[in-house]
Amino acid sequence: MASPSEETWKSHWKCFLACGLIVLSPFQYGVDFGLIGGLQAMPGFLKVYGHPAPQTAIGWNLDTVRQQLISSLMTLGAFISSGTAGLAATYLSRRQCLWMACALCCVSNVIMMATDTIGPLYAGRFLIGLANGYFMTFSQLYLQETSPAKYRGWFLTAFQFFTSFGTLIGTIIDWATAKRPDKSAYLIPLGMIYIIPVILTVALLFIPESPRWLILRGDYEGGVKALRWLRPVGANVEDEAGEIKAAIDREKELGGSVTVMDMFKNPVDRRRTGLAVGAVLLQAASGSMFIIAYKAYFLAMSKVSDPFAMSNVLSAMGILAIFFNSLIVVRFGRRRVIISIGLTLCGIFQLIVAVVYDKLGSTTTTGKVLVALTCVYMMSYNGMISTYAWLAGGEIPSQRLRSYTFGLAAAVGFLGAWLTTFTAPYFINPQSLNWGPKYGYIWFPSCIVATAWVWFFLPETKGRTLEEINEMFEARLPARKFRGYTCVGHAQGVAHGSGSEKDSTTGSQGHVEDRDDEKIPVDVKQSQVKA
Repeated sequence: MASPSEETWKSHWKCFLACGLIVLSPFQYGVDFGLIGGLQAMPGFLKVYGHPAPQTAIGWNLDTVRQQLISSLMTLGAFISSGTAGLAATYLSRRQCLWMACALCCVSNVIMMATDTIGPLYAGRFLIGLANGYFMTFSQLYLQETSPAKYRGWFLTAFQFFTSFGTLIGTIIDWATAKRPDKSAYLIPLGMIYIIPVILTVALLFIPESPRWLILRGDYEGGVKALRWLRPVGANVEDEAGEIKAAIDREKELGGSVTVMDMFKNPVDRRRTGLAVGAVLLQAASGSMFIIAYKAYFLAMSKVSDPFAMSNVLSAMGILAIFFNSLIVVRFGRRRVIISIGLTLCGIFQLIVAVVYDKLGSTTTTGKVLVALTCVYMMSYNGMISTYAWLAGGEIPSQRLRSYTFGLAAAVGFLGAWLTTFTAPYFINPQSLNWGPKYGYIWFPSCIVATAWVWFFLPETKGRTLEEINEMFEARLPARKFRGYTCVGHAQGVAHGSGSEKDSTTGSQGHVEDRDDEKIPVDVKQSQVKA
């Protein structure tokens, strides 16, 4: 029997296959973002939903309110659906929620393609937002709960890669149809939205449910069966299932029945909830959403030549950053090197873009500088922030509260995205403030504040199993001690899950290893907390 250290990614091919199918969900979300951002710069779309504007670079424009709602209603819907994910997960499995997302996506697209009035378009955008909230939340939960610790970083990098790859595909489709003079310019891109939901609906039939969700629901044998499908032949799935069950049992002993308020009742869960929410919110804090949602429009109004082609360049550079990032994801941590540096770089690039445009105005040279700096910005964001924000937000919650806590984190993240997409038109639309790239003045201080939060509060969880992360939070370690902590509960957890009579609440001794290898004793106690 191969030990975990001897296993290769090839021996986990079934897990890679399952997770590879699941990442079609963020791909769908990315396609939608890429398509809708480009439609707002298409004359064929603006002739139906906009108005003539000879003074603009496009010759057409959207009212600020319409522009706000077309983009922001999707993120509002995603906020609502991800915020209620915990309630949905009480009755439905991860796969069932993804099937619901596929159905909602198709219904919303029928509405958007069949109308030429603004009201039904708003309704379609809101419904597809509900679908995207489920796509992003439950696919993330599935990846977190099925992947081995050593490959979890890779799978979450793939999650972000497919989000950005979907955005690139969406912008390429827009680029190919943008010059069509009639409604086909936007109807063809909208027709592409059906493809992934249909594929995913069928593919989900052939992969198992999340083993952690099954064990949490009391189906231990089903969880073992799912693990046996996901893990290499000969892997000791009984031990892994026993450890999962032991961790869940301890959480139930500490917290009793699960309610929404359990996320805030005791200090440990309250801390984990705050960290998960803050981690996912880092994406919005970086200011990336206005570039992702409005990049074609933003570049067109900034008089950049061929804004659709430049949108493709921006998306491609972001994907390139994710590819290089995947080569180091299992070697370096999320906290200091990646998120802190990424946020700092994003803030600096936003500031430089704002200063250049403010001083030089809208010139050919400014346009070239704008595209170059925005490319580097998107590489920093995709390579150092977006992947790890979702990853950290999904790793931190406890299993007992995972669907509630990560659902809340995703909801707050979408709320931040909604706030950005809703307010951005006021700043960049020529009919309003007409700031254009000067909008970066707002996001520089936001990035600096976010960097400080990461440095002081976000713990390092690289290479840890979800059960080890539980142990470190129960030990109430400060964020800087997570990286070197040696967990001692693994063997006890397996024994507890296999029926050992040893009291799981008995204190045990662990230690923290600082970078100078000094060992500091820590009293690890699992005290009972009444719900």
